[in-house]
This record gives sequence, C-alpha cells and structure tokens, in this order.
Amino acid sequence: MSMIRTLRLPALLGGLFTTAALLAGTGAAQAQAYPMKPVNLMVPYPAGGPSDAIARIFNTQLGKELGQQVLVENLGGVSGALAAQKVLAAPADGYYLFQGSPNEVILSPLANAAVKLKTEDFRLVHPVADAVMVFVTRKDLGVNSVDELIALARKSADRPLTYGSVGIGSLYHLILEQAQAQTGIKLAHVPYKGNAPLLQDIGGGQVDFAVLVYSAGMGALAEQGRLKVIGQLGAQRSELLKNLPTASEGKELKNFAFKIWTGFMVPRSTPDDVVQRLHTAIGKTLQDPGVRAALMAQTQHPSAPMSLADSARFFEAETARYRAIARQISLQPQ
Repeated sequence: MSMIRTLRLPALLGGLFTTAALLAGTGAAQAQAYPMKPVNLMVPYPAGGPSDAIARIFNTQLGKELGQQVLVENLGGVSGALAAQKVLAAPADGYYLFQGSPNEVILSPLANAAVKLKTEDFRLVHPVADAVMVFVTRKDLGVNSVDELIALARKSADRPLTYGSVGIGSLYHLILEQAQAQTGIKLAHVPYKGNAPLLQDIGGGQVDFAVLVYSAGMGALAEQGRLKVIGQLGAQRSELLKNLPTASEGKELKNFAFKIWTGFMVPRSTPDDVVQRLHTAIGKTLQDPGVRAALMAQTQHPSAPMSLADSARFFEAETARYRAIARQISLQPQ
C-alpha cells in the first residue's frame, strides 16, 4: 500500500501543477485580451464645451489603439463630481474611464460638502492636454482689459458684477475668489453645470464675465462680436493667442498665472495590467498627428509623454498645489 501511495503522489502533484499553470495561463490571456468590449469615456460636463471636444478628438483613435470602440458619455453637475462619482461606482475594470481635471477630482471635494469622493480614489493614467484660460465678458460690458474689469468692479460695489463658473469649488471659481482677495473687489458668483451653457449666457448678456478655457467656439463668438476675450491667465502668452495680453501684464493682478490640464483617469483599484494597457494606448494616441492637430485647433496643447510613475508624481504634486490654493483663500465646503 505504501508503494502505491508513493507512486500516486508525484502524479497527483503533477496534475495540480498542470492545473495551476493552465489557470495562470488563462488569467494572462484574459489580461492580454483587455478590452474585450467597448470602453466608456465619461466627460463630466454637457456636450458642446471644451472637455467634450477633447473626448471626441481622442475617442476614435484611442479606440483603434485599444481595438474596441471608445464611447463618449456626458454627465454635468456638482462641478463635475457627479460624473466622477458615477465612474467610481462602476466596476474598476478599465471599462469606464474618467476624463478629469483638478476641478472634479481635487477641488470639488474641498468645496462641496455633498461630494464624498477623495482625490486618492483616482489614478491618473496619463495627462492629455493643457488648456489656455481667459477672461471673457459680455459684449457690452464696457471693458477691454483685465485692469479695466477690476476698475469697473470697484465702481460697482453696491451692485456687484456677476461672474459664472462651472460650479462651486471649480478652478474658475477659486481663481476669481483669489482675484477678489488680491484686489479687494466684490463679485457675485453664478454657478453653472458646464462651460457651454455658461458661454451661451455670456453671449446672451445674462452674466457679466467669467474665467474659462479658451475654445474655438469662444473664438468664433468673439469674432462675431457676441462677446469679448480680454486677457489670458498663463505665466506668459500662449503661442496660440500671441496677441492677447496676460492678466499679469496689467497693474492689478501681478503674478496671477494659472493653467488647467485634462487627463484620463481610472479608479485606484483598477488592475495594474489594465492600467498599463490604457497608458500605452493613450500615449500612442497622443502622438497621432491628426489628434495633435485637432487639439491645437481647439487651443489645447497636447501633453508631453509621461511614464505611469511620472503621471503619479504629477498628480500628487498638482493635488498638493491646489489644496494649498484652497487653504490660501480659506475655501470651506458648502
């Protein structure tokens, strides 16, 4: 009996090792096969704005790189956090990407008590674009520069100028809160669900001005005389808007420089091999000449190549930066 047991044990172990190897091979094949169905790309604002334009520039070529369709979904509200929370509620399997910026994943949790997500719930796979932000006013506001806007706001203290943003706690909101702290002016905040409806209301004269991402649509409205673009917020003039002065070039807002980036993110618990597959596909998409040209046409600067580790360090540094701005202006959740 002992001999029989001795002979059977190696055979039994061999069978177990074979089964384990087959299972491991199956798991590897499944990882390599990602994605096996269409991937959703969540845009946290309504269709028609700069964020939506970026998604629709990327989705076709990114789909080619992944071998599956990339479907754009729009959901505005709560400074973009509503869409972020929907992505976090979905399975962390790489089939729901979030097109995010500091607005939705860093600032909204600091400004809105109803937002329960944390910045650390997300992992930045790769930044994709940097945008130029500008001061834009209704056509008949009577100002043609940022300094003139500040001067008019001082004269209108008893009836404050109105400014729009894409929501409480958005970067655009924080920028103008900081401008008020720096200059002593008082403004009235009007939050919107997205860039497109806000821009429409500026064009219609329902709100006095805003700080927004510059877009081709905004440029067209300015050329038609339906609104005015009076200054940009970069540290220096963008190559895409060489004739438009920066706010820092004036007297009122010295060293007042901001830019905003957009990136593709996934929930933190998404498997590493899936994240790597996405990272590679996004990187290749960013090098596509057609994608780069389309981004530039929207006055978006394509992001430089980044490793996954570089993306993580960038995200951590940006989180620290914007949290510092929130502390500086004593931002409190509302």
